[in-house]
Amino acid sequence: MLKVDVLDMKGKKVGDIELNEAVFGVEVNEVVVHTALVNYLANQRQGTQSTKTRAEVRGGGRKPWKQKGTGRARQGSIRAPQWIKGGVALGPKPRSYKYAIPKKMRQLAIKSVLTSKLNEGNLVVVDKLELDEIKTKSMVKVLSDLNVTKALIMLNEKNLNVQASARNIENIKTTLVNTINIFDLLKYDSLVVTKEAVEKLEEVYA
Repeated sequence: MLKVDVLDMKGKKVGDIELNEAVFGVEVNEVVVHTALVNYLANQRQGTQSTKTRAEVRGGGRKPWKQKGTGRARQGSIRAPQWIKGGVALGPKPRSYKYAIPKKMRQLAIKSVLTSKLNEGNLVVVDKLELDEIKTKSMVKVLSDLNVTKALIMLNEKNLNVQASARNIENIKTTLVNTINIFDLLKYDSLVVTKEAVEKLEEVYA
């Protein structure tokens, strides 16, 4: 089993915790991590881009000039794609970019990144994260004591005081175990996780 120090909110060691190797000790698979990241980014796309076809552009119902005898190329509408202010040929239309990958692949990607965080020394386990009130200054002090600057804070359950205190701090984001995603895990350098969140992670991904 893997052992990691457990810190209090002042950054002092108060014990250690054994991590499940099935979650924090897997072989890092960069290909699966990349696949999961591309899938996540594709699923975030709104797909609302749109252009008007020649049928949707206003005007152009009359033939600009007669078919023959003018010496000019034949034209049927001033809203054809070759005309200025005409419709767009083969332009984008609203569509969904969503697609699915296997659940086991998503889970392996998460476990690979968790293992990387541990191997690189960027996994910080705290015994608890609790604040008496919503106060950004208090949260800044906690993060300073833990020696993290660009971090993802993972909680076991909703904690309004912690989440609200952290939301205005640059390069800091809070998340829950059941809402983590590959993008956030990769975006932030450090992962600050409570003991309860570690136990829940191991329940879900072991």
